[in-house]
Amino acid sequence: MKVLVPVKRVVDYNVKVRVKSDNSGVDIANVKMSMNPFDEIAIEEAVRLREKGVVTEVIAVSCGVAQCQETLRTAMAIGADRAILVESTAELQPLAVAKLLKVLVDKEQPGLIILGKQAIDDDCNQTGQMLAALCDLPQATFASKVEIIDGKASVTREVDGGSETLSISLPAVITTDLRLNEPRYVTLPNIMKAKKKQLDVFKPEDLGVDVTPHIKTLKVSEPPKRSAGVKVADVAALVDKLKNEAKVI
Repeated sequence: MKVLVPVKRVVDYNVKVRVKSDNSGVDIANVKMSMNPFDEIAIEEAVRLREKGVVTEVIAVSCGVAQCQETLRTAMAIGADRAILVESTAELQPLAVAKLLKVLVDKEQPGLIILGKQAIDDDCNQTGQMLAALCDLPQATFASKVEIIDGKASVTREVDGGSETLSISLPAVITTDLRLNEPRYVTLPNIMKAKKKQLDVFKPEDLGVDVTPHIKTLKVSEPPKRSAGVKVADVAALVDKLKNEAKVI
């Protein structure tokens, strides 16, 4: 069984992002970029399934600029067998990415698609659900445990009231949550091996997909700075401030 794992190149989670002076977006010039942490968890889970003998091949996929090849090499260093890059300089929104992935799903016919529940740059949490709808496949989101048993996936997922376990038939789409696993440390020998692994490059037009954005960003601004806290003498003073200053009661 093949597993397709989409991964996204994002600003590293340790970097404090800066908004551009014209408020058109986030400044990524000379900023450290890395794989989206949720997608890293997805790659790790796919590799673990292959190590259990459930999966035969792990294919990493990324959509974006040419530098996404670095992200795919990281995925292959973690353990992916080969990679596919859909190269585009256009702004790729969730629906466009889902359409690109659908074409690749039709082409590769994977038994399972595992991807992060959301990207830490736009926090959309849409691509997995859109892909499942376009491919007409069952889906299980926010997975904290995945088991493949008798041609079905048993997925424990986190919900508001705790957790629930779903049994879904394959092929299917699964999106990962933080508690699913802890990605392994990438060693230097594996980084060197990843450089020799197969990486295919396509353009959106090669796949027959229109990636024209449908949503326009009007303005990006930083959140207002929090004011310093104050101490109050007693409960009466606290109630007074909540009522007259904060106006929350």
